[in-house]
Amino acid sequence: MEWYSTEALLPDVAARNHSQQLIRHINDVIRAAGGWIDFADFMDRLLYAPGLGYYAAGAVKLGPAGDFTTAPEMTPLFARTLAHPIARTLRELNRQETTLLELGAGTGQLAQDLLKALAKQNCLPTRYAILEVSTDLRQRQQEKIRQLPPSLQQRVEWLEHWPAELEGVVLANEVLDALPVQRLRWQDGQWHQWGVAVTEEVWHWQTRPLSAGSPLLEGMPVMTGYPEPYDTEVALAAEGLMALLGQTLKAGRAFFIDYGFPAREFIHPQRSGGTLMCHYRHHAHGDPFLYPGLQDITAHVDFTRMARAARRAGLQPETWQTQAAWLIEEGILHELEKVHGEAGTDYRAVSAVQKLLSPAEMGELFKVLVLGRGSPENESVSTLLGL
Repeated sequence: MEWYSTEALLPDVAARNHSQQLIRHINDVIRAAGGWIDFADFMDRLLYAPGLGYYAAGAVKLGPAGDFTTAPEMTPLFARTLAHPIARTLRELNRQETTLLELGAGTGQLAQDLLKALAKQNCLPTRYAILEVSTDLRQRQQEKIRQLPPSLQQRVEWLEHWPAELEGVVLANEVLDALPVQRLRWQDGQWHQWGVAVTEEVWHWQTRPLSAGSPLLEGMPVMTGYPEPYDTEVALAAEGLMALLGQTLKAGRAFFIDYGFPAREFIHPQRSGGTLMCHYRHHAHGDPFLYPGLQDITAHVDFTRMARAARRAGLQPETWQTQAAWLIEEGILHELEKVHGEAGTDYRAVSAVQKLLSPAEMGELFKVLVLGRGSPENESVSTLLGL
């Protein structure tokens, strides 16, 4: 019996009914499209279908009661460390009006901790804007922000749309991995595109050959010596986000923190199954057909493609490091020393920082990509990313 069929992990009746609504919605979409939709469209519906998708509905997603836990939920030391490079950026700008835009702010814990940390450094942005697609998460964020002093609360606003322009900082912690991806398969000397078809209300996989000149093939390597079949992902939606960022960020920096690889490791002979991963109640597995609307679906980030897309948009990669190296460089161990001896914090803080830094946990798999406007080329970053 698979782990997800055990009674303790089965969704309740209400959740199963919700999932069935999403299944019917997607089936209607597939039939309206002629019986087949590409995987990116399928993943987008699973995660973001209005009122039904995983991020658009009300299920608890983050923390012990949810499906996964992010760094800000583990310790406020993550935000206190992140506040250092953000404060440097705001000071360098030396503008009367600055914005810190957080994309996908989760429970609001990072926003709460960052505002407190930036206040201590006397380097607050004029406004802290949050762009959030989940109504449930927006409500949780608002609850977190209401715990702050009024002077900090009044700086926070939730945006309905992507802003036209800003000067300041854009922050995205575990956002790129949650954007829809196309799935490709290399077989018989040709790339194919994965999609989903429906027959008698049952989903099944179906591939279609890609024609030469498809934007999905841009930058894909010659697959000589790779195993067949070989599956991988292409995140055109994330590349589109970089294009939007280039139009919006007039001055300042963007910080992306996520799990992934440079292209030479992302498309590697040993990664023939791709990187698609699903998360349900803190269990990871590879079946996106399971419990539609009730589980998270992600893919690792190809940071080389992200950096190239950022360059095309007029931004320059300034930093690309493992999370461990970057957090240490920005002073997380010093932040840990500050809480040494505080009642009830020592063990929890040390344990959380260990997870953030350990190569066996988040330290090596998670990376930090920092983009700037008008920055000189950082040759070491270009070399590491294979640009």
